Amino acid sequence: MEPWIGMVFGYILIFCARVADMSLDVLRMLLLTRGRKWQASLVGFLEVSIFIMILNYVLQDGLTDPGKIIAYAAGFATGNLAGSIMEERLAMGFVSLQVFPPVTKVDELTALFRKEGFGVTLVTGEGRDGYRKILFLFLKRKNLPRALKVLNNYDPRIFFSVSDARIIHGGIIPGRGSVVPGR
Repeated sequence: MEPWIGMVFGYILIFCARVADMSLDVLRMLLLTRGRKWQASLVGFLEVSIFIMILNYVLQDGLTDPGKIIAYAAGFATGNLAGSIMEERLAMGFVSLQVFPPVTKVDELTALFRKEGFGVTLVTGEGRDGYRKILFLFLKRKNLPRALKVLNNYDPRIFFSVSDARIIHGGIIPGRGSVVPGR
């Protein structure tokens, strides 16, 4: 076997291992922020095992081979990208969608969301221009695009914000089959 084939194989191994360990890093952080500490610890074990083995390989002959450094850095960057894409596709957990419609559109928009199966809570707030209603929707992250489509089809200019919801108990969440206790 030609020596350069072994070198190229080594670079590919470093790159792929680093992509895997960084993707696992993103997944581990996602699991931690979602309160899944046991799954996160198992993913972390695998992540660090890969990291230590590949770091040992990279440092084996010192830092004299720039190809190893480039493969390591490229794998790190690609792993972050792959992990982000994986996180978007998994869409784990829940989000809170707060919608701030004009007063004249509150009832119609609330009815539309409820017709689509979303639970909506109305809260009265006070802004610069007086009182207004705020629509709160808690939903699975994977259902967020569907909720935003409903909102944007109704009026793409309506102000809204989305934030992560770490823990949800009860309520009406599409696909979850739960209803507030006592109803």
